[in-house]
Amino acid sequence: MSNDSISTSTTDSDSLSTALTWISAVALVYLLLVAVSLVGAGFKLVSGGADGAAAIFSFASNPLYGVILGTLATALVQSSSTVTSVIVGLVAGGVPVSFAIPMIMGANMGTTITNTIVSLGNLRQRKDFARSFQAATVHDFFNLYSILLFLPIEILFKPLEKASGLLASAVSNDAGSGLPGFNLIGSMTNPPVTGLLELMSSLPSYASGGIAISAGIACIMLSVIYLGKFLRRSMTGKAQSIVDAAIGRGPVTGIASGTLVTVLVQSSSTTTSLVVPLAGAGVLTTKQIYPFTLGANIGTCITALLAATAITGENHIFALQIALAHLLYNVFGVLLFAIIPPLWALPVKSATWLGQHVERNRGWALGYLLSIFFVLPSTVVGTEYLIGDDERLEVPAKAVSIPENNRFSVE
Repeated sequence: MSNDSISTSTTDSDSLSTALTWISAVALVYLLLVAVSLVGAGFKLVSGGADGAAAIFSFASNPLYGVILGTLATALVQSSSTVTSVIVGLVAGGVPVSFAIPMIMGANMGTTITNTIVSLGNLRQRKDFARSFQAATVHDFFNLYSILLFLPIEILFKPLEKASGLLASAVSNDAGSGLPGFNLIGSMTNPPVTGLLELMSSLPSYASGGIAISAGIACIMLSVIYLGKFLRRSMTGKAQSIVDAAIGRGPVTGIASGTLVTVLVQSSSTTTSLVVPLAGAGVLTTKQIYPFTLGANIGTCITALLAATAITGENHIFALQIALAHLLYNVFGVLLFAIIPPLWALPVKSATWLGQHVERNRGWALGYLLSIFFVLPSTVVGTEYLIGDDERLEVPAKAVSIPENNRFSVE
């Protein structure tokens, strides 16, 4: 056999291997998306979904409780889009905007739990897990520091409430425009998730929800483990250059990419979860992923804005106002961190510090996950229920009707 024949055969074999690697990677990304959707559907069944979120918000008797309960509701429902849309509906039903803005802040924090769950897929590989966990929690720390900065200012001076009110008055009209919603990722992942849930339709909701959560987490871990291996093999040359150009080139590019992708898929959890395996595989660093997650914060506001356009009735302007307050909060947060270098670096430093502790002792990851997203918020709910029942926020029962696509009707 000639050298040319051997060379051609080797090239064809390499091309086939590369093609199979990318096909496998795409299949694993799809499995990851389905798994994240399955976990979210399971949590909604266990927690009561939008109705459960609305019930949780009835305990929000002050701004601090509003933040914490927004975090808990989103962690339980596993969808900031659902929770922020619920908040829009509550405002349309008469809940004051000043009560709703802290809930929006908490919803931003609660949605980041999905990233952390995805990072658990690398739990057995110490170095990979530390990188994944850093990339997942940099989003947490940004949202946490944003709350610490903006909540006291909002309580004292109400800049978000005033600015969103002026903006809502400027763009509002007497009739809700009812812009159509769209969800690219949902149309791809809903069929298998819906099919699995229908198979368990005869089971109690808590049982089918528990099975869905367990199956989803198992699929997340499986997809992340093998996706990391395929990414290490594939992310070389041109592929690496494309990822760097879209995400890793600089803060502005990263923010723009994160915003655009999240607007298209209508899920910041999905957007940010997709880059966690890239960090675990060493393809991107936490510092490169950080701007992308900030863009996801901005892009996720589209769902609440779409929900607000479907509101009709005398309070429709307030529903639009809280949706705009959500957008302004995220945009102002990114701008504030961007113009103050020490502030910009703080989330990355905090995530790196936590990642170093997790690398030495992975128990830190479980402690962080449970305490921030469940133990602290649940303690607040329990305490408020025991000692402050007569001060609970009245949530109008007729305020919100929430179909599957987050569209609203207000009576």
